[in-house]
Amino acid sequence: MLTTGPVPAYPEVLAALGKPVLYDYHPAFQSYYAAVVEKLRQALQIDNAPVIMQGEAILGIEAGAAALINKEDVVLNLVSGVYGKGFGNWAGLYGKEVIELAVPYDEIIDPQAVREALRSRPDITVVSLCHHDTPSGTLNPLHEIGAVVAEHGAYLIVDAVSSFAGMDVHPLDVHADLFITSPSKCLGSTPGLSLIAVTERAWAKIEANPQAPRGSFLSLLAWKDASEPGRPFPVTPSIAEIYALDAALDRYAREGPRNVWTRHAQTATIAREGLLGLGLSLWPKQLAWCAPTATALIVPEGIGDVALRDRLLDHGILVSLGRGETAGKILRVGHMGASAEPAFARTLITAMRGILSNPVHP
Repeated sequence: MLTTGPVPAYPEVLAALGKPVLYDYHPAFQSYYAAVVEKLRQALQIDNAPVIMQGEAILGIEAGAAALINKEDVVLNLVSGVYGKGFGNWAGLYGKEVIELAVPYDEIIDPQAVREALRSRPDITVVSLCHHDTPSGTLNPLHEIGAVVAEHGAYLIVDAVSSFAGMDVHPLDVHADLFITSPSKCLGSTPGLSLIAVTERAWAKIEANPQAPRGSFLSLLAWKDASEPGRPFPVTPSIAEIYALDAALDRYAREGPRNVWTRHAQTATIAREGLLGLGLSLWPKQLAWCAPTATALIVPEGIGDVALRDRLLDHGILVSLGRGETAGKILRVGHMGASAEPAFARTLITAMRGILSNPVHP
């Protein structure tokens, strides 16, 4: 399964899902939950406790928009793909104005363009960016963009769903005030949780925002101190998913983050070199813009995207189709979590070589 998410869960994660479900009000589970939050804090390399919301990462992204953005905020939404574009819809629900800085979906955001946008509109208070938009396969220069945003003084919301744990990216290093990710991508766990790092200045803004959801499933505030001893959970947590996250974090720490990042990068490199060697083309205009966690391949002439996907499935390989603007144009190959293995990239190349030598028409 070389999809762009959810990805195959590691064996340790699958085993953890089968553990007995504890009662969430029991001190034993509350202590266990606090320990998992601490492991996540260490993995994210942040100073305060992260938030774990009980739903797939889109919940965390929408909840972040609803909490941080208020009716006085002017939001600069940076768009280089489908998911970056989509965030503008949520920003528009809660903010005063949304300004879109967009590039073609086979390009990346230029930090200098961000600087110029902020200079031209000094009233911009929030900037939002999808680090790796999987339907494009491109990786935005988040470290550089984050530095520009920090210099301006705006709050930065980062969708790091398909980048965190697959490369060296952490909230404090990129000046992210909200950093939202998922256990179901590079951590190799399951897709039932949202993992969110929130800076103290972001918490202050959220708490002062009368629009920020309270008493709602979208409420970040409700989960702010959920790991504190004796504090009841806002809703029943997804206990099996917490077990799975715990196992994934243990595996990440045991293998060593840098070793994990290297494995992801090596897998992507082998896949791309092999595909280019077969005469195929990648979607990003420049190789340097490709993310190490997914490869976006242009579907060659003479075979449709669905037909090519199905031919790969005949070889026992499942990949993802394009989405939105890239639908019908590309196939997406994931290199995340358990699928980030060089041997899988070589298997993909072997299968593609066989298919291209005997193409089928759409």
